[in-house]
Amino acid sequence: MAAPKKGRKQGAQSRPGRTLALMLIAIVALTGGMFASGHTTPRLGIDLAGGTSITLQAKNEPGQKNAINKTNMNTAVDIMNRRVNGLGVSEAEVQTQGESNIIVNIPKGTNSQQARDQVGTTAKLYFRPVLATEVSGADPAATPSPSASSSASTGSDKDTGKEADKDKATSSSSATPSASATSQGRAVTDALKADPTPTPSAPDASASAPAPSASADPATAKLQAEYTALDCTKKTERAKAGDGAKAEDPTVACGQNGSGQWQKYILGPAEVEGTDVDKASALFDTQGAAGWKVTMDFTDKGSKKFASITGKLAQNQAPQNQFAIVLDGEVVSDPYVSQALTGGSAEISGSFDQQESQDLANMLSYGALPLTFTEASVTTVTAALGGEQLEAGLIAGAIGLALVIIYLVVYYRGLSIVAIASLLVSAVMTYVIMALLGPTIGFALNLPAVCGAIVAIGITADSFIVFFERIRDEIREGRTLRPAVERAWPRARRTILVSDFVSFLAAAVLFVVTVGKVQGFAFTLGLTTLLDVVVVFFFTKPLMTILARKKFFAEGHSWSGLDPKRLGAKPPLRRTRRVSAPVDTKEA
Repeated sequence: MAAPKKGRKQGAQSRPGRTLALMLIAIVALTGGMFASGHTTPRLGIDLAGGTSITLQAKNEPGQKNAINKTNMNTAVDIMNRRVNGLGVSEAEVQTQGESNIIVNIPKGTNSQQARDQVGTTAKLYFRPVLATEVSGADPAATPSPSASSSASTGSDKDTGKEADKDKATSSSSATPSASATSQGRAVTDALKADPTPTPSAPDASASAPAPSASADPATAKLQAEYTALDCTKKTERAKAGDGAKAEDPTVACGQNGSGQWQKYILGPAEVEGTDVDKASALFDTQGAAGWKVTMDFTDKGSKKFASITGKLAQNQAPQNQFAIVLDGEVVSDPYVSQALTGGSAEISGSFDQQESQDLANMLSYGALPLTFTEASVTTVTAALGGEQLEAGLIAGAIGLALVIIYLVVYYRGLSIVAIASLLVSAVMTYVIMALLGPTIGFALNLPAVCGAIVAIGITADSFIVFFERIRDEIREGRTLRPAVERAWPRARRTILVSDFVSFLAAAVLFVVTVGKVQGFAFTLGLTTLLDVVVVFFFTKPLMTILARKKFFAEGHSWSGLDPKRLGAKPPLRRTRRVSAPVDTKEA
């Protein structure tokens, strides 16, 4: 009686049509996302699109040692990014190169001289008292008038209603806002002061004096007009706000509140400068409920200045009990003051998360950053030159692809259909993903990245060759096509995974240890290597399984590339039954 046949395991590849359908759905979804985003072409780098590349070299200030370090360089990159964005440039790249250089790539269409002036100067950080503020674009009739200021150089009768900050301020009995004020910024408390209720300084006479008329003070009228006309929702106006104002002058400025709205300000003369900050740090309060906070230590000179201004501000009502921390003309924080801070150290607390507190601490530290930058080189790339480079790269890629296809057709004949279809799928996915990565993570396709994509053609073709040769080896052993495909796949899969892992590891190491354009090559190489695995597993193998059932391939047509005679196959394997000779157990 014959033994029952064992049931075949129903793996995912027993339903290749379903796998191919899922792959098609993924491609359609990615392509639809590309068209929906409006970015149907990859973002081009400066070497292809044209623009200006500026190399800045960091130098220590006199008397400062070891100031060129990773933290200071990264902070400088953040500030330069803010400056370039202030020019309305959305595709600029600012990154470190080596230990002491910063590369700024600015695409075409930007005033290169203005960009050079912006990124090459040292940042200016000031602490200025807030005289008036309101949400930019808000209805003036809906917000009340603030307390007037009659400073010798400015006054204001504008509105000061302010939207609630997402980081709620701690309450303070010494700064009672008007009923209409919905926010007072973040609380500033003395971190090292033993006496929690020091006697504040005398009130500022300017806080309660009537506002001067415009005719009495032309400077006040001019500032008021600038404030009225300022629209901080527009990037170009934010970049020009307070342009040219000196530290001793009042000015207008823009800043973003916790609700994501743009706020406009009238600010008094700078009372404390960034160089008066000795250091700033982001800390987590493990003893209280303050969470993340920013601590500031001032120099001896800065401590006296800070104590003086906080003593005056503590006597006022919102918003004139706030000081604005202004970096390069933009308000990055506007905490309110509850008491005079005389200990030489202070902290800003509120509903910070870790990233917010670290960002603010970096900005405060940058005001005293002992670094200056000099231009090491400025390179201008024309759009015409970039277009020629891109065209040359595409021609090289087309030639390489054509040679690979010719080789596949001549050597593998019918099997080349599988390889060419897989290459097309890989090319479509690579293009769509690159187009989506531009607006998502800022990926820019530069010339080295194009080279990485060309190299990837060979890597992808190599995976098909490994699989095809394994199938042909099984046919040479005398197996028919369908079992040959299934037996060849596990061995080919291991080889493909090992090969792609080595390529991806090399790309990852290259991406980590290099900077600039070489990273574009490494990123593209790593991306296409991952896509190679996806295409081989979810397209090439299922397609080959389906074609193995077709008569043209299954019977080994001479143009299929799987002809047993051409491959020198052995006779088909057959099972034979071994008959044992009877053993005579009788005794002689």
